[in-house]
Amino acid sequence: MIQKLLRPDLVNRFRQSVRDDGWHAAMTKARRYSKLAVLGWGTSSHTAPSHGGIRYDDQYYGKIWRVLAREDAFHLSSPPAVRRTSRHIALIADMNLPQCRKYRVEQLAEFWRSRGVDVTYSHYQDVARGVNSLQTATHLILYRTPHTPTCSMYMYEARRLRLPILYDIDDPLFSVSAYETYQNMDAVDHAMKAHFCAEAPKYLDAMNCADAVSVSTPGLVEHAKLYTQRPVFLRRNFADIATLEAGAAAMRHAPAKVKKDGFTVAFASGSLGHEIDFALIERQLAAFLNSGADRRLEILGHFEKDRLPASIKNKVATYAFTNYADYLERLAQADCAVMPLADDTFNQCKSAVRVLDASAVAIPSIVCSVGDMANVVAHGKTGFIAHTEADWAAFLQKLMADRTACAAMGAAAREDVERRWSGSREESIIDPQLMQWVLE
Repeated sequence: MIQKLLRPDLVNRFRQSVRDDGWHAAMTKARRYSKLAVLGWGTSSHTAPSHGGIRYDDQYYGKIWRVLAREDAFHLSSPPAVRRTSRHIALIADMNLPQCRKYRVEQLAEFWRSRGVDVTYSHYQDVARGVNSLQTATHLILYRTPHTPTCSMYMYEARRLRLPILYDIDDPLFSVSAYETYQNMDAVDHAMKAHFCAEAPKYLDAMNCADAVSVSTPGLVEHAKLYTQRPVFLRRNFADIATLEAGAAAMRHAPAKVKKDGFTVAFASGSLGHEIDFALIERQLAAFLNSGADRRLEILGHFEKDRLPASIKNKVATYAFTNYADYLERLAQADCAVMPLADDTFNQCKSAVRVLDASAVAIPSIVCSVGDMANVVAHGKTGFIAHTEADWAAFLQKLMADRTACAAMGAAAREDVERRWSGSREESIIDPQLMQWVLE
């Protein structure tokens, strides 16, 4: 049993979980899986054959390729995209993080399907599904995958099938310079930073094996160009149908903002380390909260409560993430959302997903000028862009002082996200050259 639990694919998945979710969460998952395996319930789609037929995932095609080569059937005469008018994208992705799956996998599938392009997506460790999707594809997109032997196998088969390959990524995971100066890493185990820096070349290798790269923000476009000679395209995250529908449902359950007692500020933290960002506005936010008995802060997601200043602990409620719909339900209870970011290379590549979330439930956002958020917020209309420390308290006070104007700004944010930042607006979210890469 121990030998089965230490299979290379399971060890790799454990390492991936440590990188994505942290040591504690990874150990919890490992203990749960081990218990199920001992009981006979923990079978995996990657379970290795019994002794005598051992095959690792990256050797999936081995015998097939050899037979095709012997029979002079290895190479295709022309690419499928030339022979066929229809398009089919095989999207093979790291889907371990829920928000990554939502914004870069499910959302991409929705976008292309609405334009008549078929999309099949799979986790990169689900080899059977991944290799099957390649057989009918005209294009391959790899998302957020390191250059492992299995991913090398996918690319090799894509080259054999003469499929164009796009590599998609939404964080500078390939960049040692971004990770080493990422201030949020100061709030987590220092070994994690060393691990991420050590993994960076694997992501760069995968990028440079592709024909082109797509990323989620203008800042990431510029940073990626420092590391690759491949063309780099922009494909922003946007408010998809599920986001808009879940936001509308949350709004129906939210209290009327103009008549509601008190004033609630929301701070969402979708990953570890955002205590560093919070500290940037801590003093101004504390002054605002302590100026009235009916002012509250809600922290949604990951946050070390011990890092909160003692002066506001009795005014803060924290809520763990459960699922996206519940998160929007809670966010809709707030009057506004604040989104500070430390000014470093990693954060300069950040997308505006938290602005999209707030806009979906019709609350205004106060954002910083780091990352893509300032490009999405219309200052003074759908939210505010804070350039100085004092701006945060001033904008909070302005929203608090005129609740009618605050609610109207939230309604304008909802209208703007539908009009400018939904999947129907190609000019806002995707480079024309990337559209051509798939369709032409």
